[in-house]
Amino acid sequence: MGLIFKTLSIVSLSLILLPLTHAATFFIKNNCPYTVWAASLPTGGGQQINTGGTWSLNVAPGTTSGRIWGRTGCNFNGAGNGHCQTGDCGNVLACRLSGAPPTTLAEFSLNQPNNLDFYDLSVIDGFNVPMSLAPTSGGCASLRCPADKCSDAYLFPSDNSKTHSCRSGTNYNVVFC
Repeated sequence: MGLIFKTLSIVSLSLILLPLTHAATFFIKNNCPYTVWAASLPTGGGQQINTGGTWSLNVAPGTTSGRIWGRTGCNFNGAGNGHCQTGDCGNVLACRLSGAPPTTLAEFSLNQPNNLDFYDLSVIDGFNVPMSLAPTSGGCASLRCPADKCSDAYLFPSDNSKTHSCRSGTNYNVVFC
């Protein structure tokens, strides 16, 4: 009898906490006059995005942090093996490693304390593609990095004034160029 109540308690607690963990979708668009191979960790891997193309990246509930970046000058075979001139992540289309510098990064931490997401742009690892990051919810800061050393991006590791927050459950637009 005690085991049944323990099991029911665990299931009930899980059902109560489940709505507190939000998923997020990152709508990634390429406005550059060249192809960008978007990459994402820990979810998503990678995707070729031609000029004007999009990629919807669904980040599962329970994913607490990640990064998105663009790769340029890539050439992949049918098996997804190849190389990129910038942002390469181990010679594969579906990244399992961070991109090699230089990479302009969109970074996120989802479902943090006080029901907040934290997000930023970073050029600590260098600049390779103009990028913007904007929550789809109103009232949250939109960030732009059109060139190296842009004012909206982290320029050095302790540049903490560049981190922004928005309510958890928000979706985000990431635009290259």
